[in-house]
Amino acid sequence: MGKPTTRRYLSKSTDSVLFKTVLLLIFWEQVDAQCKIVKCNTDYVAATTNPRISNKNAIECNALRAYSQCTRNTARTCRGDLIYHSAVHIIEDRMIQHNCSKVGPTNPPRRQTPPQPLPDSHVKQACDYEKIYREKHETDPKYLHCGVFGDPHVRTFSGDFQTCKVNGSWPLLDNEYLFVQATSTPLHPSSNATVTNKLTIIFKNMKQCIDQKVYQAEVGHVPAAFDDGSVNGGKRAGGSSLVIHEKDPGKYIEIHAAYIGTTIRIRQLGRQLSFSLRMAEEISQAFQEEQDLQLCVGGCPSNQQISRTKDFTRTHSLSMESARSLCRERLAIEDMYFQSCVFDLMISGNTNLTDAAYYALEDARDFHPEPGTLHIFSKAENGSVLSFSVLLVLAIIGNIYPLA
Repeated sequence: MGKPTTRRYLSKSTDSVLFKTVLLLIFWEQVDAQCKIVKCNTDYVAATTNPRISNKNAIECNALRAYSQCTRNTARTCRGDLIYHSAVHIIEDRMIQHNCSKVGPTNPPRRQTPPQPLPDSHVKQACDYEKIYREKHETDPKYLHCGVFGDPHVRTFSGDFQTCKVNGSWPLLDNEYLFVQATSTPLHPSSNATVTNKLTIIFKNMKQCIDQKVYQAEVGHVPAAFDDGSVNGGKRAGGSSLVIHEKDPGKYIEIHAAYIGTTIRIRQLGRQLSFSLRMAEEISQAFQEEQDLQLCVGGCPSNQQISRTKDFTRTHSLSMESARSLCRERLAIEDMYFQSCVFDLMISGNTNLTDAAYYALEDARDFHPEPGTLHIFSKAENGSVLSFSVLLVLAIIGNIYPLA
């Protein structure tokens, strides 16, 4: 997998195992006030997040022993707490991984003297991804688009278009700078089809640019602020490089993350959420091998994919003729957005999903870097995707009609 290429001016996050542990702590409902496991975790994170320290393995072992001691000290008040027991198992696994002895020093690492902060104007420039990229490469950065809507249907960065069941929580993105998770539930108890009802986004802490920010949206609650009530990246000089804009109160927000060349749109349409993203290609590739499960990058696993053709033959709530007629009112071209609209209406009978396909296409129109490949049609036998422009060429050469 690709390695990060922007680390010269963006700080590195903690590794994925630690990050997912902290993620579990952030989103678990509420820990007993007497249980101090959250403090144990916070101390461990603080002791291991300095990327410039030397002798990293010794530092890691010291921090793990201190972490273990902290969990033992709070064991009595944390009995039965899932976070506590998860932490204990993770400590054991990481001590084996780093070949740490159980006996040894537990002092936290001695922090290096922080460098002199840059003037605010320089920091703001360092938190403008496009400007830095142009200065370095003398050209504009390349952007990629990912969209998730309806059943859910996923348009990946590479242009694949899939319909997925993905019941439960699945990562859309998991890289050095951003984590996005979608949670889906079945449309009906007996259906493989699901819709997204919750989105969680973590903008990871970036030196001089932003504090770590968490955004959560659920059906019935699409806030115009991060979890801490703020609407930007915090008090750092580059805090304005991350901003939330409310487009339609309670229904539609847009998040601009200029420091990583990323824009996100979240909409509530009926009883489902849609997600659309424009991201700099360089940022999208900044992940490690163990972070390979990302629906925007590789699509959903094969055992989670739904065949629209096969599912059309199952019991449905709306006839194909009625579904096609309704979808045609919003979508003039019978591409994959149109086919997804028809599928959703037939399976659910929910006409709000017509809007989901329509706005997903509109977002792609704004975000997709290559207008010629905006429309995606059915896949050819060799697996390549036919774009609208290719079909037009074929129509002229072979006097054929565009695919329906």
